[in-house]
Order: sequence, then structure tokens, then C-alpha cells
Amino acid sequence: MKKTLFFIVLTLAASFSADAQISIDDVVRNGFGGTGIGSITPLADGEHYLTMDGRCIFRHSFKSEKEIDTVFNVATVRGQRLSKIDGFTISPTEDRILIQSGFNRIFRNSFSAEYYIYHIGNNRIEPLSGGGPQQAPKFSPDGNVIAFVRDGNIYLVKLLFNNAESQVTKDGEPGSILNGVPDWCYDEEFSISSAYEFSADSKMLAFVRFDCSRVNRFNIPSYQDKVLDSEPQQPLLNDKQIWYPVAGSDYSTVSVHSFDIKSAVTRKMDLDIEDETYVPRIKFVEDDKNTLFVFTINRNQNKLEIFGADPRSTVCNLLLREEDERYIEPEEFLNTTFYGNQFIMESERDGHNHLYLYETNGRLVKQLTKGDWDVLQFHGYDTKSGNIFYTANMEHPYQSALYRQDGKGKATKLSNYNGGNVSAKFSKGLKYYICSWSDLNTPPVVTKNDNSGKILCAVNANANLMKKVIGSGFAKRELFSFQTSAGTTLYGWILKPANMPEGTRYPLLLYQYGGPGSNNALDQWSSGFYAGGALENWLLQDGIVVACVDGRGTGRRGSVFKKQTYLNIGVMESDDQVEAAKYLSTLPYIDSERIGIWGWSYGGYNTLMALSQGTPVFRCGIAVAPVTDWRFYDATYTERFMRTPGQNNSGYESGSAINRIDRLNGRLLIVHGLMDDNVLFTNTDAYITALIEKGVVFDMQLYPNREHSLRGESTRKHLFLKMKDFLDTYLK
Repeated sequence: MKKTLFFIVLTLAASFSADAQISIDDVVRNGFGGTGIGSITPLADGEHYLTMDGRCIFRHSFKSEKEIDTVFNVATVRGQRLSKIDGFTISPTEDRILIQSGFNRIFRNSFSAEYYIYHIGNNRIEPLSGGGPQQAPKFSPDGNVIAFVRDGNIYLVKLLFNNAESQVTKDGEPGSILNGVPDWCYDEEFSISSAYEFSADSKMLAFVRFDCSRVNRFNIPSYQDKVLDSEPQQPLLNDKQIWYPVAGSDYSTVSVHSFDIKSAVTRKMDLDIEDETYVPRIKFVEDDKNTLFVFTINRNQNKLEIFGADPRSTVCNLLLREEDERYIEPEEFLNTTFYGNQFIMESERDGHNHLYLYETNGRLVKQLTKGDWDVLQFHGYDTKSGNIFYTANMEHPYQSALYRQDGKGKATKLSNYNGGNVSAKFSKGLKYYICSWSDLNTPPVVTKNDNSGKILCAVNANANLMKKVIGSGFAKRELFSFQTSAGTTLYGWILKPANMPEGTRYPLLLYQYGGPGSNNALDQWSSGFYAGGALENWLLQDGIVVACVDGRGTGRRGSVFKKQTYLNIGVMESDDQVEAAKYLSTLPYIDSERIGIWGWSYGGYNTLMALSQGTPVFRCGIAVAPVTDWRFYDATYTERFMRTPGQNNSGYESGSAINRIDRLNGRLLIVHGLMDDNVLFTNTDAYITALIEKGVVFDMQLYPNREHSLRGESTRKHLFLKMKDFLDTYLK
């Protein structure tokens, strides 16, 4: 089966057509995305998992291709009737499911919804609460209590007492005091959507309280009186107020509390931390004291401390401290996984991201992985066999494979593909996994495997998508590398016509992002602005060659390579895009007089920095939602790499795109959504004001009532048609 699957994929991948038939509608609908593993919920038996499609929840076997049965169906459920569902959470006892409907985004990861308790045994559904939408609901470990947050306060619903609802906190006020859910910065920069936990015995609740009263408040006006797209947007004609700490300013003060569910007593942990310390994670450990692990990191984000807190006495003891002369990645504390009286955490202390085994008293047992490569994802630890499973890039920085490592440190490669990248999701107990592999020119190939790597069945090779790709005239992307004038090797991919008449020279557009630890040039189908390089192929059919290069400061090449931009972000990254343009201009099919650059967010910032780097290699550039001066961006992200403006004024000065305007070369199109709560419009406002003052002519496109991602088919279609018109004018 494995050889047959590969033959189909490789045969299709070698059959690219030169006839272009790509529509912009198909691009913005992500019509070339393909099907990967998707969202799965492994079940406790280690043999099955759940999926959903918006109306039903299905049960599957890790060994079989087809679903076994339907666990929930909106058409047949008794009680409350729903037209569709947005998500679900199964209880630890697996006899109830929380059904989510009416999704309403709050921040990037946080949202509220109406939740319903579904009783599997009698096929009946009932509301979780009648007091309005809920946020971040969780089951207690024994499955008998559900906690949730509403308007900044925590509530409990006791299922054994006729769903009796009680209020844990009463001082919550959206935007000012938040209990158990994160503020904007914690959500955006630490990727968390909840900040509370049940104890292992279900008797205690611990939560983080956020006092946002000192945080800068920004008012984002809405001018829109109609909806352009079907996707829900911000309320029309209502200004949006956000609590957004810019670099160097005050951010939320946090404290950690416990709540005894039986006695209803709340206590504040006696945590010896400064007001400016972050508490990005709390986690109960399963021991006789129900010890609460409290992860803290200082404002400069280069000192991580883990405290063991007694939730009843409130006494906190320091268990572990990790320091870095530059900064610590959030993954170190967010990915720490507990196994009884041990835990495994990630660290870059030896120059690469590796796994370390600790006892819960803070004693290091041993370093589990080691080598001149990075662990990209930790999948699990079998405490009986000592085996660990992880994805790593041992063979090439921009490729990856799945590995099983035994207790003696011997690693065995489980995914036997040539190049590309893999992702995997394991069953409970780590007996099986679902694997998805792709490369730049091959959509995801999904299989179900046992933990020896043996393929049990093929799930999806995306063969129909591959036929569509061929019929649409996709060209083949090629990996390349080159050395800069400073001797640094950089990696990238390029998309060019399959058949180029001799002597023909094409305009070139560089697409990049370039932020610390990011990667855009990976050997996988999702590389590119849309999966499969769909947008880039759409531009190619208009005669524009597209390339992507990851510069210094990007990920997968160890901490030294990644952190060399520390305190001076924006300078090396833009230098390297200039170097990429200079190298690519030497290729016989590239017109060195017609090179452009574009990017979004950090990529928009990098575009502005590269256009004004001082070397006139770019004829034009497109900056979408760009940061223009790091003093305007949020404190948590910016200070991780730059410290505060007071500590590093020279870095903020050299990293300001506004300060470089005198060297701006080439025509500029700048794009921004007026409801952007990530990169505030303040950035573009300050930049274009400086352009106007200096008499620089530029192009601009604004999108009312649109946020950072400019979601919506009509919006995205308009954006890319605008970009194409700009490139046709100034690049072609």
C-alpha cells in the first residue's frame, strides 16, 4: 500500500502543466488547501477518536479509514435544537459532551459561545447556563463540574446537583478585571484562551486574575454601515475599545488565586514576584497536596521561574529557574507536559531546542534529546517503556520527520518520506498516530500508523486536489540556497514558468515575513500565502516569478542563528532580503530592473525596511498591515526581542521604518484595515504622515471595519486584485 500511494503522488507531482487557469476566487477560498489531519479528539481507550463536520460528531478507529458511528447529530438530538455546531469538548468520563454554538471572536484565540451539555446515554441536550454566552468552559477531572467565564467572572455548574450554578468571583469587569481568562497580550503573545485549572481531585480551582486598569486604552472607530462579506465582523458603527500596552508602557498586573469548591473559600497565593512579572501558565500536579505549578517570566522574558504553590496554605516555593542572556521562547512553559511526579520541558540552553526530563521537585533527571537540530514538536512520553515521540529536523533545517527514541537515547525514524515535512497526532497511550506528510509540490498525504511506523491504512492522498492543481496549471516550486556577501547561507524557494523561452527575463516578486523564529520557506504544501502557492501561481500566470527567502533571525537553525537579531530586529532581516534580490537578479531568467517585495504584518514591516535599506534593488513594494515603529507595537512581543525603549533606545531608532524614509526607494503600496487591533492603524498613520511631510508619493488602500487578517472573500479578492493592478503598473 505504501509504495502504491507514493507512486500516485510522485507521478502526479511530476506532471505539472504550463497552461494557467487559476481564478482569484479559487485562491481566496483556499481552494487548493487540501485535507490534512484536521482536528481530532483522542478517546481514553487509546483506540478511537472523535471528529466533527459542523452538524455531527463522529467516532473513528485509529486503525480504520472510515468512521465507526455518529455520536451526535443536530438533526436527531432531543431537547434544544441547533442548526449547526462550532466545536465540542468531551468530558473526562466520556459520558457527556459540551457542544459549542454561536462562536463570537474576542481576541485571536479567545471567544465566547453558547454551550450545551449533551448526555450521550439519552441523546439529550440542555443549555449550560441561561445567563448569556460563556467563555473557556472546562470539565473537572471527575466530570461532575463545569467551570466557565462570563464578563470576567468565573462560574461553576454542578452536574450532580441539577446543574446548580454558582459564581466564584464577583469583581470581574470586561476590560478592567478578568478572572480566569487572558487579556489581549496574553492571548495574542502567549497563545492562551483560558487562565484557570481544576485540581486533579476536582476539589480546588486555581485562576489568574488580570488587573487591566493601568493598561493604555485605544479607541478604534468604525465608519462602516454595511457588511461586505458573510463572515461576522465587528459591530457596525460602534467604536471598538481595546486595552493595548505598547512597548515600555504598563501592562496587566496579575495575581494567582485558589478556590475551595466545597467551602467556597478563595485565597491569594503568596507569590514573591514583581508587578511586571508575567504568569502565562498555571497547572495542578497530581500529588498528595494538589500542588499548583505557577510559571512566571520577567518583563525582559529572559528568566523563567517555576513555583510550587500549596493552594490551601498559599505558600509558594521556587522549584526551577531557567535564564537566557537574550530571551526564552514561550514554548518552554506552554509545552511543558506532566507525567505523575515527572515532567518534560523544552529548552534551548545548549543552542538547539531539546527535551529535558525533570522531577516535580525541580530536579533535572536528564537531557533526553541532543544534536545539531531542533525538536519541532513533542508528541508524548511512554513512562513504562521510556520511549518518547517527537518531530525534528535532523536531516535538513527546512524538512522534518517523526522519531521514536528509546530510554537509552537511540532514535528511530518512523516517517520514511523523501524530504518534505510531517505532522502527527497520537492516540491516548501513544499506540497509534495519524501522520500527514507534504512537500512544496505535493498536497498532504495522510495515513494511520502504529507506533512502529507501520502504515495501517491510507486516509487521504488528496488525489482529486492534485488533479485540480495540474488542471489549473500550477508550476513546480524549487528549493534553493545561496550565500550572502557576509558568508551566511540562506534558504528559499522559487516559482518560475515550466518552459521559459531562451533569453526571456521575468519580473520577480519576493514574498517574506521574517519575524523572529518564523519560517516561510519550508518544504511543505502550506508554504506560500495560501497553501500550494496558489496566490503565487496566480501571479505567475500573469508573468511574475515569485520567490521566498528566510533571512537571519528565522527558526529551525538553532538559537544562535535565531537570536542574532536580538535588540536590533528589522536590520539584518531587511539586509537579507536585499541580498536575496541581488542573488536572484543574477539568474538568467530574472530581470534585475524589475524586482518587487511584499509582506504582511512583520512582512509588511520588513518590506518597508528593505525598500529603505539603502541599496536600490527594488522597483516597488507592498506592505500590508505593517509595524512602522516598534514603540507602537505591543509590549509583550516587542520587549521579548527589543527590551523596553528606555533600555534599548538605539535599537528602536535603527529598527524604525519611519526613520528610514529618507532612503526609501521604489514605489510603495501600503494597506491597512481600520479595525486592526493587532498592528494598530497608528503605525500606518505615522508612516504616511512622514511620507507626506517629505513629499513622497505613494499608493494606499484602506479597508473599513476590517481587522488585521482582512478576513472575507470580497475583501481578500479586492486586496489581491489591487496588488495585481499595482504590480502590473510598477513591476511589469
